[in-house]
Amino acid sequence: MPEYEPIVGMECHAELLTDSKMFCGCRNAFGGEPNTRCCPVCMGMPGALPVMNRKAVEHVIRTALALNCTINPHAKFDRKNYFYPDLPKGYQISQYDVPIGVGGWLDIEVNGFAKRIHIRRVHLEEDTGKLFHSPAGVRESFVDLNRSGVPLMEIVTEFPPDIRSADEAREYLVKLRAILTYIEVCDGKMEEGSLRCEPNVSVRFRGTDAFGTKTEIKNLNSFRSVQRGVEFECARQAELLEHGERVLQETRGWSEAKQATFSQRSKEEEQEYRYFPDPDLVPLHISEEWIDGVRAELPELPDARRARFETEYGLSPYDAALLTDTRDLSSYFEEAVKACGDAKFVSNWMMGDLTRLLNGAGKAIEQSPVKPAYLATMINRIVDGTISGKIAKSLLEEMFATGEQPDAIIETRGWKTIRDSGAIMSIVERVISENPTIVAEIREQGFTQKKGFLVGQVMKATQGKADPREVNRLIDEKIK
Repeated sequence: MPEYEPIVGMECHAELLTDSKMFCGCRNAFGGEPNTRCCPVCMGMPGALPVMNRKAVEHVIRTALALNCTINPHAKFDRKNYFYPDLPKGYQISQYDVPIGVGGWLDIEVNGFAKRIHIRRVHLEEDTGKLFHSPAGVRESFVDLNRSGVPLMEIVTEFPPDIRSADEAREYLVKLRAILTYIEVCDGKMEEGSLRCEPNVSVRFRGTDAFGTKTEIKNLNSFRSVQRGVEFECARQAELLEHGERVLQETRGWSEAKQATFSQRSKEEEQEYRYFPDPDLVPLHISEEWIDGVRAELPELPDARRARFETEYGLSPYDAALLTDTRDLSSYFEEAVKACGDAKFVSNWMMGDLTRLLNGAGKAIEQSPVKPAYLATMINRIVDGTISGKIAKSLLEEMFATGEQPDAIIETRGWKTIRDSGAIMSIVERVISENPTIVAEIREQGFTQKKGFLVGQVMKATQGKADPREVNRLIDEKIK
């Protein structure tokens, strides 16, 4: 309904890439046998005391700097009190009024328009356990505490929110995930819950200043579900208001099967969590030297790398954006370019046939059997005439299937370009003799598309191994 304006705030949770959990020495890893990676600390046993994970703190400082935040020189941990079966202590160690990072921003682009999304806070907390519910009709639930105590970073957008559409919400998450994976603080695997998003959605009449009642959509784990979830919730709230009904402040889940949100529970007010400083943890002192050391280790960020790809390699903004989508993708590209020297050739093969093969196999670029050096060698063999472009497509598929080096496959398969003019001429003569009508039309009217048919027939007869330039030359020579 165009008379309503969506207002979307974003809360994103990222599990941090550390060897151990936030406040104990238990291993931090995805999956595993339930309740095998937990101890008295992360199980909330009486008398067990937490010890802070320095690496997790540095990851949050790193993220806050990448998001243009100010780092609080003094931060502290608080207890967020609520009861839920996956929270064994009865409270979550988090940060409330003095988080590590404040006042940042992230720039996005939607439909050709740039927009700055302001970030209120970047803070550190511990993750909860995970509940598993039995099928309907069976009154049993199980809790796995392997995830309990995993370092969890929360990134919250500013209020009032800058995001005004589902497209902007999606693009914000895409951009945020790219930054987190570039700086290597989170693996960004949304399907495993490493990165989770919780949009806070409300609508209001356009032109008004008052904000509507918000609902929170919990634990969306894909870009698509964020976009669809925000779209549905905005439409649902607008429909309620149109019929004179009230929007309830509540937490809602997302049903992928129904493509709809559903009510889970009423939404708590902030004061209901009864935050207070955790007496078991001393406040953090983050010195300028510590901040400078973390800043010095920051890698090139996605926006800077995209701009460099445009200037250094002459790529279009579209190509540069695609190739800097992830750090692994951009690193693969640069490694291949360094080995063969032709950025446009590498870009075309990566975004075309290689992407097709990766998508078909459900693999990311870092899992590709075709190493950057292999792709570069294949391109060099096209340029030096060892193989044709048609053979290169078959070669790429063979490399992807076997992981073998290109030169070995070319040799084994006998795919080297035929350069013997005499051998090619005999095939050209046969093709010309079999197509007298086409040859006559070329001689009389110069139909270049007809000549392309003859070239294709010769290439077909040689299984794509003839040098196309030589084929063209010999056909011209024979017809004249």
